[in-house]
Parts: sequence; structure tokens; C-alpha cells
Amino acid sequence: MNATAKLEISALAAALALGVLGDALLRCFPWGVNFALWGGLLAAAIFFLGRERRQAFAEGGWWLLLPITLSPLAFVWHESLALKALNLLAVLTALSLIILRACGGRLRVASLMQYAVGSLLAGLNAAFGMFPLLLRDREWTNGFGWIWTRKSVAVLLGVALALPPLLVFGGLFMGADAVFRSLVFRFVRDVPSHLVIVVFIAYCVGGYLRGLLFGKERNLVLEKRLIPISLGAIEMGVMLGLLDLLFLAFVAVQVRYFFGGSALVQATTGLTYSEYARSGFFELLAVAALVLPFLLLVHWLLRSDDAPGQRGFQWLAGAQIVLLFVIMASAFQRMRLYEAEYGLSEQRLYPTAFMGWLAVVFVWFCLTVLRGHRERFAFGAMVAGFLLIAALHALDPDALIARTNLSRAQAGHIFDARYASRLSADAVPDLVAGLQNLNPQDRCTIAVRLLERWSPPENPDWRSWTYSRSQAWQAVSANGPNLRAACADSKH
Repeated sequence: MNATAKLEISALAAALALGVLGDALLRCFPWGVNFALWGGLLAAAIFFLGRERRQAFAEGGWWLLLPITLSPLAFVWHESLALKALNLLAVLTALSLIILRACGGRLRVASLMQYAVGSLLAGLNAAFGMFPLLLRDREWTNGFGWIWTRKSVAVLLGVALALPPLLVFGGLFMGADAVFRSLVFRFVRDVPSHLVIVVFIAYCVGGYLRGLLFGKERNLVLEKRLIPISLGAIEMGVMLGLLDLLFLAFVAVQVRYFFGGSALVQATTGLTYSEYARSGFFELLAVAALVLPFLLLVHWLLRSDDAPGQRGFQWLAGAQIVLLFVIMASAFQRMRLYEAEYGLSEQRLYPTAFMGWLAVVFVWFCLTVLRGHRERFAFGAMVAGFLLIAALHALDPDALIARTNLSRAQAGHIFDARYASRLSADAVPDLVAGLQNLNPQDRCTIAVRLLERWSPPENPDWRSWTYSRSQAWQAVSANGPNLRAACADSKH
């Protein structure tokens, strides 16, 4: 049996094992320890099999295993659904980059287009890669030889021939005994669902491993343009110049109203200062998010040998980014005023964090693209994204939201008890600790929801265990009498 056959068998065995373990672990929701264990096993499979294709982890590419291991491990830490979604995004990004690296891409100098192609190849391999591994490559069948293949076919034929009598006699036995009938129904109800999950996970993992180990679909060093058009210095200058004027006009308005104070805003717009601040944050965030791909597209369409055009782009794009930072400062100020009036929430915290990431990325844009090093931009933006996710975990958003809003309630501001009660387990210890600072009605609302959602279960499933959930159960259990008393007090 040659080395290729052994590697194919190893990939199939790893996929099947991860499928079986995935069925045993991941069927339990919400995910916690189970996903951390399964993610660690996936990372181990990629590590041991990836050593056979050295190109996948050449030039220090082993660090990509860190987000595949640490992001599932973060499921054990926090309960926030938004953080879990970001963890999954980090895992998928790392998996895509490993495929990109295995197909010849250089991560630190890869373009955004190459990153996108890496994601596409990872998805295509997960969706269709199992077919060539089973039907086309098949060195592993030659390794077993003709006798093994003939025996396998004989086994499958025997199973097919046994199906009709199994159905006939099984039906008769079911009619004869109610206990046997219930066992058969339970088997039919449970086994197919387990089989579907095992097959689905094994299929996706096997396809991905096939792409990692044997994929040669395309060379990812893309040097040619995908569309045969380009911009000259005049077209680029007119387009960016007009946009700069638009940005400048908006900045002039923002400076006037935000430094003019609430009296000027109310006299001009008829809105209170908090209503004015609330009205435009997400539109300004959309502007900041759209400027980045727009400038990257313009720079990509600009001819690289057009020296005047490149210099003009540097000045005009730099001016636009400076104006954009003023706009982002205005958006941040709007959100700060809005939060001071209405409190903190996930819908306000995460967009603000995203805007902070955009600010870092725009600085990186100036240091790379505007200085003629566009190939380094994508890698730095991706690293900044990973660091943002790590920072959010350290910040613990739901606990921060609970502490902030409880402090505001203590200072006499309105407290949204219904929203606070819907926060994840991360916020429960802080809500329990701050319960005495709320009015009786809000205290009862929080207490009822905490008792309903976070009372310790009689038989907890270890697969769903997380640190945050265990802390929430402990806090509610230790303060159960106080929580029930809070509900009783509100009725008097």
C-alpha cells in the first residue's frame, strides 16, 4: 500500500470518526464543552494529516490552528450568541486560510480576492470534495486489492437481499408483540437521525480534508485582472474629488451642530439632542463600512503604471479617510449620547466595536495601500478582526451591558428590565448582585425571568456545560430566596 493510499484512508477514517463524535457531542444544545472538544479534535486531525502536505503549513502557517482550537474553546467561556457567532466566523476563516495556503497562496501578501477564493475553495471542497475522494482518486481501493473489493460488494449484496424478508418478518413480529413494536419504532425514530448527522459531518469533513491534502483545483497566485477595464488619472480624480466635496460638506454640518449644542439642533431640526444623535448612527456606520471596499475597488481599477494617477489617488483617498474619521467621530458621539439617554445594548455595543475595527483597518489602509503595499492589507485586516473578537471576549459584552444599565438605574435613569432579562448567562451574576438597586416592578421582572431561565436543572447535560452557565446557576441557586422574595414584595 503506497503513501497516497494510506493518506486517503487516514482522511476517510478521520472524517468518519469526527462524524460519529459529532453526532455524540453536537446533538446537545446549546453548545459548550461539546463544541470545544469537537473543534479540538478537528484541529488535531488537520494537524496530523496536514504534516503530509507541508505546503499547507509552510512559512509559519501552523498559527492557523490556534483560532480553530481557541474559538471553539471560547464556547466554554461566554454564553453570548453574538460572541458565539463571531467564534464560528473565526473558525471558518481559519479553515479557509489553511486551504488557501495548501493551494499555494501566501497569506501575508495575499490579496482580498485570493482570500475570497480561499473561502470559495474551502466551501466547494466541503460540499463536493468527498465525491472525488470516493469515486475518482481511490488509491485506497487499490491498496486493499481486488479480494477486499469483492468481499465488500458481496456484503452489500447480502444486505440488499436480506431487506425484503427483514421487512416481512419484522412486520409480523411487531404485530405479535407490543414491546417489540415500541422498540422498533424507537429504533426507526432515532437511528436515521443519528445516521444523517454522522454522514453529513463525515461528508463535509472528508471533503475538506481531501481539498487540504490532495486539492489541486487552481493556482491561487492571481496576477491577471478578472475584468478588462481600468481607470485613468482624470476619471479617478473627478470621482474621488466629487466624493471628497460631499464628505467635506457633511463634515461642515456635523461640526456646526455638534459644537453648536442642543439649542441649535432643536431650533433647526425640531429634534431633541438625543433624538438627533439617535437618528443617524447606523447610516454613518454604513458610510464608513462602504468607503473601504469602494477605495479598494478604485485602487484596483487604477493602472499600476500610471504614476500621476497613483499619486492623485494617494492624496484624494487620504483626504477622504481624514474626512471619514471626522464622520466616524460624529457617529461615535451620536452613539455615546444615545447610550447616555437610553442605556447600553448589544445593538449599540457591537456596531460601536465594529466601527473601532474599521478605524484600525483604515489606518492600516493608509500604511499599506496608500504606500504601495496593497498586498499586505488583507492579512493585517484579518489579524485585526481576530484581535477584535479576543477583545470582546475579554470585555464580556453582556456582563458590561448589565453593569452599565444597573449603574444608570441606581442614578435614577430608566431601566429596561425586559431587555436585561433576555441577556445571556454572562449577565446573570451582575443582575443578581444589582437587584436591590431596582424599583419593585423591575426587580420582580428580573427575578421571575432569572428563576425561569437559570434555575439549576435536575440533570444537566455535561456536553452543554459552560463556565458562564455554571456561574448563572450558582448565582440563582444561592440567591433563590431573595429572588422569590422580590416577586412577593411587588405584589404587596
